[in-house]
Amino acid sequence: MQVFAKSPCRVDLAGGTLDIWPLYVYHPNAVTLNFAVSVYTSCRIMPHDGSSITLRSQDQNLEETFDSLATLQTAARARNVLAAQVVKYFRPEGGLVVETNSESPQGAGIAGSSALLISTVSAFNKFCGTRHNIEQVREIAQNIEAQVVNVPTGCQDYYPAMYGGVSAIDLTVAGIQHNSMAVDLEELNSRFVLAYTGKPRNSGINNWEVMKLHIDGDKRVRKNFARIAEIAHAMRGALNKKDWDETGRLLREEWSHRKKNAPGISTPLIDHLVASTKKSGAKAAKVCGAGGGGCVVFLCEPDARDRVAAAIEKEGASEGVKVLPVEAAPKGVVVKTLS
Repeated sequence: MQVFAKSPCRVDLAGGTLDIWPLYVYHPNAVTLNFAVSVYTSCRIMPHDGSSITLRSQDQNLEETFDSLATLQTAARARNVLAAQVVKYFRPEGGLVVETNSESPQGAGIAGSSALLISTVSAFNKFCGTRHNIEQVREIAQNIEAQVVNVPTGCQDYYPAMYGGVSAIDLTVAGIQHNSMAVDLEELNSRFVLAYTGKPRNSGINNWEVMKLHIDGDKRVRKNFARIAEIAHAMRGALNKKDWDETGRLLREEWSHRKKNAPGISTPLIDHLVASTKKSGAKAAKVCGAGGGGCVVFLCEPDARDRVAAAIEKEGASEGVKVLPVEAAPKGVVVKTLS
């Protein structure tokens, strides 16, 4: 029996970084808002006779084989480290090929590695018959990612891959709660443009630097995050009311406060794209993830969407900037068994 799992990446709108424990416990009404996009990750598990385990990454164009699970467990480091860590956790019996793939550009800031882990953990959950519920799948995926990147990881990146659509992730002393938001996805599709800057970013380092400043009591960072928490809470209300003008205003303010947290969150190229697209009708923009490169999401009026996309590609042509042909993804992870 083969198992195949597929899940989408995400665009974050407001409240990012607050989803890293324990930052959110310091801010009342902390919430992170994001939505799933049609950039997909997948994992296919193909069992075979024998004991060898092959880890194959289609997007990274790499493959490595270990003659047994024991050999994989004692290896210094696998090249396909995410898949290797999942295999080590589930300890499947027998030989198999694990084939992973991600459509996300490298370092795009749209939670490609987190979505890939949801796909891979979900596939092994089905393959091994462990019957973890979706929240347990998220916890396993999040902890494995922390093992790999060696810094604390936030929870928000996994929920779009789990559920699809638009999400509000409430972050409270009592725990984390996911809430699907009734945002019209066609309306959302008509109002956002997603562009890849051509430059990858390192979210683990950026978020860790900001987190340390917060924990160490940096008053400026704490004040900024207090306002970011308020903005995300207000944006939730604006989206529920279908108030896109207020959503755009809050997105601009969120980005303004986020840039104050640490140097390198923005770049001259990102600043140029944000400024130049205003002339074409962009109402707001912010980087996805921790910044320093990766993707930028632009919010605009429906009649300006094509103009904004054209301006992005024109202004960023020399830097390799590309508009990604994506839309909101209505569904989260899907797991199938194949004969």
